[in-house]
Amino acid sequence: MSGGPQLKDAAPQPVLAIEGAALHRDGSELWSRLDLELQPGEFVAVLGPSGSGKTTLLRSILGLQPLSAGSIRVAGTPVQRGDARIGYIPQQRPLPPETSLRARDLVALGVNGTRFGLPIPRRGDRARVDALLEGVGASHYGDRPVGLLSGGEQQRLRVGQALADRPALLLCDEPLSNLDLANQRGVTDIIDRERRENGTAVLFVTHDINPILDRVDRILYIAGGRFLLGTPEEVLQTHVLSRLYGTPVFVFRAGGRLVVVGVPDAETHHEHDGEEPITTSTITPGGHA
Repeated sequence: MSGGPQLKDAAPQPVLAIEGAALHRDGSELWSRLDLELQPGEFVAVLGPSGSGKTTLLRSILGLQPLSAGSIRVAGTPVQRGDARIGYIPQQRPLPPETSLRARDLVALGVNGTRFGLPIPRRGDRARVDALLEGVGASHYGDRPVGLLSGGEQQRLRVGQALADRPALLLCDEPLSNLDLANQRGVTDIIDRERRENGTAVLFVTHDINPILDRVDRILYIAGGRFLLGTPEEVLQTHVLSRLYGTPVFVFRAGGRLVVVGVPDAETHHEHDGEEPITTSTITPGGHA
């Protein structure tokens, strides 16, 4: 046995590494000096009022929005547009009833839709689509037109499409909006299973922490150009949010849900980043959703 120095196991490489990130828009600073690392299988929620830069952060990770300063790396390499290591789930928005695309065809776009030119089916593509449909609980309506499906059914297909390339990082932009509680639970279960079974890191933008509170490892809370990062127990406290907003904010538990009261009105401008505008408040403020 060698008497030389013993090597320690190297720390796992983060799936996502954001260092010193800053972003300015329309002459104002959304956030700066943002450092964030996500490890394999970690679930991080992103909260904050409208206009705080949540969707813009996702766009920067997708390579669609350049930073004003800092860097973003995915699995050790600089982020780039169209990175197959990143899956993206948008907000739920109903597709027109006349949409004739079948459910399986929508999921198949995630399997073969990133190729140059017209998608050409490969051996194994159908089996992969079938497996994705089964994984999101959509096998029984795989051949139905998506325009005739409910919002929850359509959103399950978007999740399947996002998981097609077995991403290392899954970005979720308010994927539970406009869904009833049953479908919120169903979509959350699929995302949670993916990160537990396959080690997918999840960055989950939401205006309501309650449906995912028991799954979240950490929270990134952005407000007024500042941010907090910590566990739910560390961040979701009256004195912590009051300090972040610079005004009294109260956190209560009611009926097993967190309620935040006293959050200042959102900025007059809302996030509008291309195809995914956001109009949100934070967590579940008293008086409105």
